[in-house]
Amino acid sequence: MLNFSEIIGQSSIINHLHNAIGANKISHAYIFHGEEGMGKKALASAFAKTLQCIEKGIEPCNKCKSCMQSDSGNQPDIMWIRHEKASIGVDDIRIQLNGDVQIKPYQSPYKIYIIPSADKMTENAQNALLKTIEEPPQYAIIILLVCSIQNLLPTILSRCVVFDLKPVDRQLIKEYLMLKHHIPDYLAEIAAGFSGGNVGKAIRYASSEEFENRKEDILHILRYIDEMELHEIISGIKTISENKAWIDDYIDLMMLWFRDILMLKATSDPNLLLFKEEYRIIKKQASIRSYERIENIIKSMEEAKAKLKSNVNFDITIELMLLSIKENSNG
Repeated sequence: MLNFSEIIGQSSIINHLHNAIGANKISHAYIFHGEEGMGKKALASAFAKTLQCIEKGIEPCNKCKSCMQSDSGNQPDIMWIRHEKASIGVDDIRIQLNGDVQIKPYQSPYKIYIIPSADKMTENAQNALLKTIEEPPQYAIIILLVCSIQNLLPTILSRCVVFDLKPVDRQLIKEYLMLKHHIPDYLAEIAAGFSGGNVGKAIRYASSEEFENRKEDILHILRYIDEMELHEIISGIKTISENKAWIDDYIDLMMLWFRDILMLKATSDPNLLLFKEEYRIIKKQASIRSYERIENIIKSMEEAKAKLKSNVNFDITIELMLLSIKENSNG
């Protein structure tokens, strides 16, 4: 398990938790809200480990029995709620949490329950959890990790301390990738920029050979998009997006490319580019496009991502996006 000091970004949340621990004002229920990879699990783990540490500091000592157990995943008073189905059902909550919470802690001051993907709880499961949140034993702490806070009942939200995780600064992520994961400077910068402030996503991109290969496939299209016919672009995209799970990553890469074009057109400063090694091509593409047309292209990509999340037809959505790129290529 990480310590708070090892988590990059999220300083306001960490300060809040430090203050709560130091003042011994711990709430019974917390929500950590942010997209996958933002650090919800790391924050919850560090919080739980610190609360159970025998030294009772605002950071875990990493030496006591409890800290050692936390690091090995064997702390008996830190429970992770597991589920095998697509949703978390009422029996998962009743058996693993409600049925266990009345038993006092084995060795620690608290019994801490962490629910990953808590936004996947059914309404019945949430209502079962609500009974415990409303009248918890003094030693109980419940931590919900959620990507979509809209899926939680208002009655749950009103009884929890809610933390919204923020995107981490790109430079911080780049430095983290280089220092902790020994990622080369150029690749770290690309991964950090592409991650949108999501540390987990940046690590995955920087360490994935598959992502590097797919990135090169997309960049090939972007370099020559002005010379290609629409049917060639569509064919290229379809070939490399046979695994539709990657399409969001493809579109994100394309958006970053056109944002580089917009940035260079506005500032003429190549040092601000994410794709610095593509400067010559980006400069050429910036010179033949107006601000309005570049913004139209970026907007069409944002709309395509939104449609895909709403399960609009995949092929039609991609073709409309690419058609918009071609229509806004010159002028």
